[in-house]
Amino acid sequence: MASSVEIITPNNFEQESHFYPKALNSQLHAMVGFFFNLDHERIIKRYCHLNPQVDQSVLKEILGYQSKHFHWGGADLFYVTTEYGNRKMVILETNSCPSGQKSMPLRTDVDEYRGYRFLIENSFLPKIKKKRLPKGALAVIYDKNYMENSGYANTIADLTGETVYLVPCMNGEEKFYHFEDGVLYIDHQGEKIPIRAAFRYVTQKPWNRIPVETKTFIYNSTLVCLAGGRNKLLADKAYEFYNSEIMDTGLKINTPETIRDVSKVEIPLWVQRYGGNAVIKNPYSNAGQGVYTITSEKELNEFMEEEHEYDQFIVQSLIGHYNWSSHGSEGKFYHIGTVPNKKGNSYISDLRMMLYSSPQGFIPCAIYSRKALKPLQAEVSESSWEVLGTNLSIKTGPNQWESDTSRLMLMDRKDFNSLGIGTDDLIEAFIQSVLSIIAIDKMAEYLLNKKGNFRLKLFKSLDNDHSLVDEILVR
Repeated sequence: MASSVEIITPNNFEQESHFYPKALNSQLHAMVGFFFNLDHERIIKRYCHLNPQVDQSVLKEILGYQSKHFHWGGADLFYVTTEYGNRKMVILETNSCPSGQKSMPLRTDVDEYRGYRFLIENSFLPKIKKKRLPKGALAVIYDKNYMENSGYANTIADLTGETVYLVPCMNGEEKFYHFEDGVLYIDHQGEKIPIRAAFRYVTQKPWNRIPVETKTFIYNSTLVCLAGGRNKLLADKAYEFYNSEIMDTGLKINTPETIRDVSKVEIPLWVQRYGGNAVIKNPYSNAGQGVYTITSEKELNEFMEEEHEYDQFIVQSLIGHYNWSSHGSEGKFYHIGTVPNKKGNSYISDLRMMLYSSPQGFIPCAIYSRKALKPLQAEVSESSWEVLGTNLSIKTGPNQWESDTSRLMLMDRKDFNSLGIGTDDLIEAFIQSVLSIIAIDKMAEYLLNKKGNFRLKLFKSLDNDHSLVDEILVR
């Protein structure tokens, strides 16, 4: 992780610097490659054949949707089923500024940039060309994941032929930038460098240092994070609003049953409502932080004894083993898990689907999976997080992160087969991801008035968490 501004010049992209070693020489699984080559028409035909209640024309419109704010995102999904074999992909959360590029195998032998190029060439650069921007340079701003962000910076430099500024944007640390009248300036060696567009990978409380309203084009803006990209509470409301809008089309965003706007003192009542098995989330954290899986009185007591930054939480039904999953209004969903290994062990895994909005609609960009530390058992272990938690990020200090890549599962010939999913499951994951991004994009649009200004009063009415509101930098 660099501790100062880096100047990235063209023709310096090195694959070894921007991909995990295990991904560098991996071979993409043929089924995943086939999925990436499907166009919208074939996806729609197949999905509507299996789901005849879905209107083809509506699905075509949805896949061709042009995002106004949420330009690239990554949905985390669980592959679940009921005791009656009703399988589905369930959205766990949707992230603005998602990781994924460094974990993707080659699509072709000459695909040096892999997903970096697809995203920048087909989404970031077209968005820039369509907007009236202040004069200035290009930048990538980030607070973690140096491997991918340096990859993006080098790709932008190579595709534009311009110098790109790679700028640390850490929470609570020295700032190498500032905003004047909505324009982002990079402070480098005594010089103020105006930025016309910035690729943003800032994940930790981005709203406390990047204004919601800017003249510099921020891809994605802080508004997207507040509207649901880094705000699980508002994301759930966005899903609910959009589900109401598409209720008659046969489509729906699948999520765990969710209780919102829960104060800490109420939490034991809601955990009891789910039979003692539930998931508690700090709505504004990410990278596996602020998520608590509760399967015992001990785990609930440990949560209640902790001090927490924010006033509001969300409580969700827990999806685990059939014997100890929550029973919600739609019944009991439990993890299908990986195909058992030679020891007979099956693990909970998730699926990250990264996609971007292009002039042709939504395009999948990268996919990977992560499995839990310990195998799924009929009886819950003492630490349920070791069985249920799939996130690889490990926080080692303020703004310091490591990653447990031993649990990373690539879309290659070795790992993909053990996931037990097929083409139709990838198509469903893609459609669920598109729906969730559109829902949050629409929520972001609701949060702006006709002049394009942030509607803080409306935001407060939707998310009245004083600790969060006090952090927001509007302009």
